[in-house]
Amino acid sequence: MTRGVLSFPLTSFRENGDLHPGAYRAYLEHQLATAPGAVFPACGTGEFTALDEDEYRTVVSTAVEVTRGRFPVVAGIGYGWAQALRFARVAEDAGADAALVLPHYLLRAPQDGLVEQLRRIAAGTRLPLVAHQRDQVAFTADSLRRIAAIPGVIGPKDGHSDLDRLRRLTLAAPEDFLFFNGAATAEIQARAYAAVGVPAYSSAVHAFAPEIALAFFTAFQADDTARMDALLRGFYVPFVELRDRRPGYAVSLVKAAARLRDLPVGPVRAPLTDPGPDDLADLRKLLDQGLDLVGAER
Repeated sequence: MTRGVLSFPLTSFRENGDLHPGAYRAYLEHQLATAPGAVFPACGTGEFTALDEDEYRTVVSTAVEVTRGRFPVVAGIGYGWAQALRFARVAEDAGADAALVLPHYLLRAPQDGLVEQLRRIAAGTRLPLVAHQRDQVAFTADSLRRIAAIPGVIGPKDGHSDLDRLRRLTLAAPEDFLFFNGAATAEIQARAYAAVGVPAYSSAVHAFAPEIALAFFTAFQADDTARMDALLRGFYVPFVELRDRRPGYAVSLVKAAARLRDLPVGPVRAPLTDPGPDDLADLRKLLDQGLDLVGAER
């Protein structure tokens, strides 16, 4: 999964809010043209919490069909362990290769409970599990040692960006444990994460502008600091500033950018809302600027 950007595709909806499987299939084909390191359907960017089980089955099975074994498919699962297992079994039947365990719903939990949650999920599925730590889920070094000992758990995806804490986790883990940079706009911190032993990262930008994401990843792999800094200054930092204007923009702004490129993704589902006219105009200018930086068609 370090050989390419980790792709977290959007989920396509019709204007009335219904799932649009045909549009989703076409969108996935566009995403896979840049050969991502893996595909993570029905995760945060894919609005996992807005999908019912039948829709989830369609989203994951379509991703499996479109990838045709070319890339690992890691499906999102979540809520409490019992509901997460229901989704895990659907993902298994659909042919997913692994599952990303999204943070549980609502509650803050003690470390023993976080470990037990993963132990129960792992005991009920054949899928390898990636544990997503963000929001109310944050593992201690001791908890991570116990999690690493659970058969089937292959590593964590970090969204906290606490590099001191993350370094302690990487030192506590077995050498073959997989760590992933899951910061909201991971390119901003890609070099910092790599410095503490976490080179693999997900890219929200890949969901709407894989050309920009691939250009940054190529520069990152080549340690081309000048190129990375030019992309950060010219596109990524302004994008983060725009994303931070309103709650939910980590998904709805990404989806709006995809629509600006005529990608068939449709609107977001409530409780998310689509950007207003002013933010949309700023997004269009920034997107054009980013595409110009990498010499891509608008």
